[in-house]
Amino acid sequence: MLTKDALIEKSRELGFVDIGFTTAEVFESQQEVLRERHELYAWAAALDLPGGTDPKSFLEDAKSIVVLLEGYFREGFPTALERHFGRCYLDDDRVTGGGLSRRIQEFLSYLGEHGIQSATPFGLPHRLAAARAGLGTFGKNCLFYSRRAARGSSWVLPVAVVVNQEFPPDAPTSEVGCPDWCRNTCIVACPTQALKAPRKIDPRRCISYLSYYGEGITPMELREPMGLWVYGCDHCQNVCPRNQPWQAQDLPVNEKVAAKVGDFDLSRLLHMDVEHYQTRVWPHMFYMPREDPWRWKMNAARVMGNTLDERYIPDLARALEEEDDPRIAGMAAWALGRIGGPEARAALESLAERTDMNALTREEIALALGQC
Repeated sequence: MLTKDALIEKSRELGFVDIGFTTAEVFESQQEVLRERHELYAWAAALDLPGGTDPKSFLEDAKSIVVLLEGYFREGFPTALERHFGRCYLDDDRVTGGGLSRRIQEFLSYLGEHGIQSATPFGLPHRLAAARAGLGTFGKNCLFYSRRAARGSSWVLPVAVVVNQEFPPDAPTSEVGCPDWCRNTCIVACPTQALKAPRKIDPRRCISYLSYYGEGITPMELREPMGLWVYGCDHCQNVCPRNQPWQAQDLPVNEKVAAKVGDFDLSRLLHMDVEHYQTRVWPHMFYMPREDPWRWKMNAARVMGNTLDERYIPDLARALEEEDDPRIAGMAAWALGRIGGPEARAALESLAERTDMNALTREEIALALGQC
């Protein structure tokens, strides 16, 4: 029978920064949270979050949960990408089948070679499983912080593996581990006020949610606060005192990520065709539908506006004129108004009288002209 020590050794061999073990009991505390905050998570009905609270719904004979901890910020990232994209997405190879995917598969194969059945369910509460397995504590920003690895930072990704063999569980560490002297830094700093209180978030106002799940054109009051984030957000992690020891390091640049800089250039994203999206963008950041890149283009236009950089005016004017999707064209108009100046105003005025434009686009142009 495979021992706990053998799994610990295998996880280290595969490059995971930590490993923990817990029971396959139902996550009752998560069930209670989902009941209490039903309205906040109504958008996630298709993900069946309540169903994910029972490990046996993924593996009928579940006995334990083995949690692998991946450190996703072990190398630095190019500034051109780090300022616009959450770090956890920059080297995510679950679709392309690179490093992390391969190492998880090797771990599962190792279990299978020793007669252990396993499942790696998406819907299971991974952070809660990690805390129950003693791997770390929570931050007031709802993120998970490692206890023994990555200098106690939140730059980690728990991977929960449900197995049909019982392993001695580790002592849980499910409390909030923020220092007493921290005066709710993350909550105060959240640009969209998504963080309401320690470990309480309105996901519908979270920049990450808005960047890849938001429906329709981004609400006016959230466009400026979303700042320069195209996809995801690291703001509450960047300001967190618990992350400073790790961020103070001078890390070598991740060359694999550096090679993607051109594909994620703002102008390239705003004008990309479906082929570029499906082959160069979606395989690395895949939370949006594979068929339609409209959110990407809208987000790129918003970010251009928030840079206040006049060099983006020609790109935005082109998008306003050429894009049929009013969510993209409308955001391009807003961005031109946000940048302002004679060149931006001229671009808006040249299209203001077109009668073939969608009503939403015309409205955004009128508002942008007022802003100019």
